[in-house]
Amino acid sequence: MKKQLRIPSFLHDVFGEKQHIGSLLAILLFGALLTGALLWRFPEMIDSLPLWRSILACLLIFDIFAGCIANFTASTSNFYATRSKNRIVFIGIHVHIVLVALLLGVNVEQSIAVWAYTIIGAFIVNSFIGRPSQLFIAGILLSIGLGLLPLLPNLQPYMLTTCILFMIKVLFSFAVDHYGKPFHKVGDKV
Repeated sequence: MKKQLRIPSFLHDVFGEKQHIGSLLAILLFGALLTGALLWRFPEMIDSLPLWRSILACLLIFDIFAGCIANFTASTSNFYATRSKNRIVFIGIHVHIVLVALLLGVNVEQSIAVWAYTIIGAFIVNSFIGRPSQLFIAGILLSIGLGLLPLLPNLQPYMLTTCILFMIKVLFSFAVDHYGKPFHKVGDKV
């Protein structure tokens, strides 16, 4: 059996209760490498910003990217499968894309539109938990959203990338109950 780490309780909402070491590494590397790639390819996204805004924007972008992958893990998905209230709160607090746009000083109106579509879609998908149609509904809503994103006017490529992964993270990766039930119970030994 692969080695799992017991996750500290303050990080359960991010990684679940237990997480495979390889999954943790993949999550963190994906978030860091893609954030770094955006900064390397589009240095203008933070060139004229105060340091605090640059750091905060990059941390939020990293959170979107890493969270997109974390939400696909069994540990995170199963953590929320048994906590419907936490799932609703988690969907509701995801204003990251709007904050990123405000911090970078770009595409605020488009980011609000992406946020609204994603959050409404996530609540719709969440309402289908336990039904066989949930994955199909999520797939339709995600496909519509991804199809419309490139049509938004004047959307910088780095914001397009961030919007795409935000939508995948919240609407599909998180809102779908990918595994149907927890693999272990709270208190099980690793």
